[in-house]
Amino acid sequence: MQAIQGYYDGTSIRLLEKIAAKPNQRVLITLMDEYVEPAETVQKKGMRGALAQYADPSLREKEKDAWERAAVGKYGSV
Repeated sequence: MQAIQGYYDGTSIRLLEKIAAKPNQRVLITLMDEYVEPAETVQKKGMRGALAQYADPSLREKEKDAWERAAVGKYGSV
């Protein structure tokens, strides 16, 4: 048996952790007397811009035709 944290959003129960449950596996749901404030709920973040800290703006010009230069270098012409 394992305990998993989650909350009821008014429509369904949302889990705050991943579980390794199989289809049709029984679960025991216990309602607590505590309430979760909306600011404490887990927010999903998009991946857009996640690697921006590693970008090197000085290399952008070289990136524009990098594939073409690599193809010419390997095959002779495009």
